Amino acid sequence: MRHCKSTTALAGLAFAGLAAVQPAIAEPSEELIAAAKAEGQLTTIALPRDWCNYGAALDGFKAKYGISINELNPDAGSADELEAIRANKDNKGPQAPDVIDVGFSFGPAAKAEGLLMPYKVSTWDTIPENVKDPEGYWYGDYYGVLSFAVNADLVTEMPTDWSDLLKPEFANAVALSGDPRASNQAILGVYAAGLAQGGAAGEEAGQKGLDYFAEMNKAGNFVPVIGKAGTIAQGATPVVIWWDYNALSGRDTLAGNPPVEVVIPKSGVVAGVYVQGISAYAPHPNAAKLWMEYLYSDEGQLAWLGGYCHPIRFNDMVEREVIPQELLDKLPAAEAYEAAVFPTIEEQEAMKGTVTGGWDQVVGANVQ
Repeated sequence: MRHCKSTTALAGLAFAGLAAVQPAIAEPSEELIAAAKAEGQLTTIALPRDWCNYGAALDGFKAKYGISINELNPDAGSADELEAIRANKDNKGPQAPDVIDVGFSFGPAAKAEGLLMPYKVSTWDTIPENVKDPEGYWYGDYYGVLSFAVNADLVTEMPTDWSDLLKPEFANAVALSGDPRASNQAILGVYAAGLAQGGAAGEEAGQKGLDYFAEMNKAGNFVPVIGKAGTIAQGATPVVIWWDYNALSGRDTLAGNPPVEVVIPKSGVVAGVYVQGISAYAPHPNAAKLWMEYLYSDEGQLAWLGGYCHPIRFNDMVEREVIPQELLDKLPAAEAYEAAVFPTIEEQEAMKGTVTGGWDQVVGANVQ
């Protein structure tokens, strides 16, 4: 499912290299719009309509430009997306994706393999430098941080940090949102715990995260179930370690039955970025470029924010005061994100092997 997609803040959290705020936002050219409309279709892949409010983004693009969208395999993962490009290099039919939305590390990998074409959207300068390829082959789109989604009917005293989850009152209560042997979201959950235990970024934090979950499992607090809104509601996993945007959306889905609180921990606040790219073999390259223009416009960025995914141009939009207050009011306090860290690709690779390779031996819990 998309929430296990392999990878892969708010005002006050600055990315390195953020360009100066732009006074105005450029629009796509009339020539590009005409060329995209002539192609008449866009093919996407791995975009569940309830993930980051993609349903609104897809419908908004169709309404604005009158271009139909072929939505392939919404629950695919990042690896599946790259495989779909490989498998359809010589196929211009409906199974060939035009665009991809993948975890951070998959962007450089796809570029190195020659699977992407470069394209710089008109808002390029407002995308932070450290989350985009300088040649335009891939670029960050949105991000979130790992949080605790808590069933407030079953948990009366909210956890505030990772250390709290080891306390006796959280017996048989805590779950990850995926299998840490395969799901990047879960892998980063282990990593975040390791950072909170004082582990250095990379392999050491991965090992300390394993030790932390081994202690949690031994104490009887860890539940080897993939946590989601349904398991929170059932009481099977009163606490789920989840991307904040998934947790907030899950809270809305449950609509108070039960009430869910979303807690950003005080330490070990790990952020994850996804990235966009256009297939080098896109059957509809102009529609793909126009889709990118839409996603990176204020309108597209606000669609993601409506699903609690923090758009990559968030800081620029805050400075220009174009984000509706009601959207800002739905988010956790900005101060909660000030300690967020964005693991580099190198750090992710270093800890990933440690976590996936050591989980069975160190923790010994079969998550399913």
